[in-house]
Amino acid sequence: MVLPFLVVALNAVKSPAEYSANGPLSLPEGIHLDGLRDFWQRVDFGQKLFNSVLISGSVAVLAALLSVLNAYAIGVGRVRGRPWVLAFFVLANMLPQEALVYPVYYLSKQVGLYDTRLSVIIVFTVIQSAFGTYLLSSVLGAFPKEIIEAARIDGADKWQVLWRVVVPVSRPTIGVLLVFFFIWTWNEFLLPLVMLISNDNQTVSVALGVLQGQRLMDATMTNAAALLGVLPAFCFFLIFQRTLTRGIAMGAVK
Repeated sequence: MVLPFLVVALNAVKSPAEYSANGPLSLPEGIHLDGLRDFWQRVDFGQKLFNSVLISGSVAVLAALLSVLNAYAIGVGRVRGRPWVLAFFVLANMLPQEALVYPVYYLSKQVGLYDTRLSVIIVFTVIQSAFGTYLLSSVLGAFPKEIIEAARIDGADKWQVLWRVVVPVSRPTIGVLLVFFFIWTWNEFLLPLVMLISNDNQTVSVALGVLQGQRLMDATMTNAAALLGVLPAFCFFLIFQRTLTRGIAMGAVK
């Protein structure tokens, strides 16, 4: 993962003439930011970055919240037909997005949400929460019943048991889901491409795809675009790396 990132970063700061003369694996003789600046201005990258952060962050929080509520009902509440409900979420998670394009497009047109960031947030919240519900249900299914019974004896109702007992204990797993949901949504391309046709609503991944088709031979700008596209997600991963590691370790211990 590190080596391709370094190659892209080095090529992003080369001049086009230097890239053509020395090739993609050569070290840059100087730092040239023309490719980064041209790409930023050409696609209005600041707006694209804001859209991606808003959509990915909203999906991560809402999908994690919905996953917690669903998993609490399935894992702790023990609803009837629990295996069939979990099987439904697994099948929903396996459904290819190509099969969702036309139904989502048609429904968003009918309710007036087409070409809005809210439509993408709703769709990806439902998609990501299918996986989160399945994962958290298995975790909460093994939650110690003694702790829940002790909380109920102390007078806690169902909501208090959820927010004061279950969520604090499951915080590492929820943190892992938040990181995964953010990165997965950040990298989504097909549905944002179909649902967000206005330039002001498009995401970073859509902007990279459009540039790939328009500027295929401009290697410096292509590498600059790839660097700017992956850098925010990479920084987000580094910031929450400890949360991710702690959540995985807690799951392994359990």
